[in-house]
Amino acid sequence: MAQIGRREYECSYTLSGGFSLSSSSSACQFKLSPVLLVFICSHCVSVYFENDAFVCDSLCSVFSPLFVTWKKVVNGGEPRLRGCIGTLEACQLINGFRDYALTSALRDRRFPPIQAKELPNLECTVSILTDYETANNYLDWEVGKHGIIIEFVDDYNTRRSATYLPEVPAHEGWTRVEAIDSLIRKAGFSGPITESLRKRIKLTRYQSTLFTMHYSDYASHVKATRGAAPTIAGAKFGNH
Repeated sequence: MAQIGRREYECSYTLSGGFSLSSSSSACQFKLSPVLLVFICSHCVSVYFENDAFVCDSLCSVFSPLFVTWKKVVNGGEPRLRGCIGTLEACQLINGFRDYALTSALRDRRFPPIQAKELPNLECTVSILTDYETANNYLDWEVGKHGIIIEFVDDYNTRRSATYLPEVPAHEGWTRVEAIDSLIRKAGFSGPITESLRKRIKLTRYQSTLFTMHYSDYASHVKATRGAAPTIAGAKFGNH
């Protein structure tokens, strides 16, 4: 759902990719590597519950749109969405993931805020959005390859917009038309969906790079570098 100003959006589904990790001292001052971005998300939520301060060198000069997704894994079952919010406007990566890690964990209106006791069962996915292109029409994109942003003015002269990350239509098994119609509903339009309405859509397509880390991987790295696992609300979480 779009919000005026920073143009934030909620999304519904992400997958994993793969990178390498590098970090340093207990002051949480890190050297940059792509997996660090998801590590930062896990860390800033942990220190939030520790009532501690997050400190990180702004070594990254890269700006990009991004999303942060939290899912909860219970008894080895399918991970269930616990929060997901991001921005389609470019922001500095480290600061952006730090901010949206907390926003998606605590302020996704579809879910109650994540609690400290849930951390051992959480996994975090970061999505970096790239390759923005203006499509020729609402069908000018590929399922499984492109994320899509739609913008349109409805019959009541209300401007609406919504987005799906690239993984959503493929996961749901949608055709391009089905994905567009679902996005129209996601944008808040409840009237009849006609071909005329679809043709009024301005569509932007993009791609994404993803990485997922389970909280246990974060806790293991903290234990290896600091000699002790994170302590949250008086309980230590190690390997799970």
